[in-house]
Amino acid sequence: MRSDSNSTQQTPSFDWLQAIKNNLPLLLFLLLATGGMLTVYSFYSPETAVSGEAIIAEADLEGGLWAPIYKDVAGPPVTQRLVQSPGPARIGIISGHRGFDDGASCPDGLTEVSVNANISEQVTAVLQQDGINVEILDEFDSRLTDYSSTALISIHADSCMYVNDLATGFKIAGSSYTDSSALSTCLEQAYAASTQLPYHANTITPDMTDYHAFREIAPGTQSAIIEIGFMYLDRDLLTTNTTPVVDGITDGIRCFLETTTVRQAAATGGDNG
Repeated sequence: MRSDSNSTQQTPSFDWLQAIKNNLPLLLFLLLATGGMLTVYSFYSPETAVSGEAIIAEADLEGGLWAPIYKDVAGPPVTQRLVQSPGPARIGIISGHRGFDDGASCPDGLTEVSVNANISEQVTAVLQQDGINVEILDEFDSRLTDYSSTALISIHADSCMYVNDLATGFKIAGSSYTDSSALSTCLEQAYAASTQLPYHANTITPDMTDYHAFREIAPGTQSAIIEIGFMYLDRDLLTTNTTPVVDGITDGIRCFLETTTVRQAAATGGDNG
């Protein structure tokens, strides 16, 4: 009877061990699968919150694949560039020798400074009637330092001495410090057409090409000096019948302003496009 009792008590322990042995492969599979899932979860879980404009998601699948995921961020406001109209014209007129000396003189007392002043005042009056901002400056005006304007024109007259019958006509020199070819061309063409005087290019002097005001004014201001005629052979035109002289200068300035306006409008429109 004792032997039977011992056999009966050992039966449950034997059955449990046998079940483990019979299902050992399945148990090992479940254990490995659970461990693998925990490993994958811990590997791909972010350690901290990600900040910034780009969030990088990585999947290390043999080839080391990764791809950026970008978050939409509002950009700066877009300001449309509109065509700007050119600013108001401003013209400076230097009345040659004014406030300094008489310039060239004639035996009867006629002085270049008086001729220059008369023409400068008439030119200024005509342009102001057109609504153009014009101011007259002295020869060595303190305002010339860094003077900025649409254009600067210095008006002078030539010698009152008789040289020969060829000593008649006008001449123009543009600044060599700022490209003033547009201003010089407009003045030359308009003045020749209005006065019918010849262009006296062979008497242009260094005092004209290196005129002091060219070196004093602000860079970018187109400027030119014009000798409106000889005070001997061209005297009547410079003192009595001055309309062609005044028209020649004012027409040249109008030509330049129109040319400048067209160029500014074209350049601004090109930037806008």
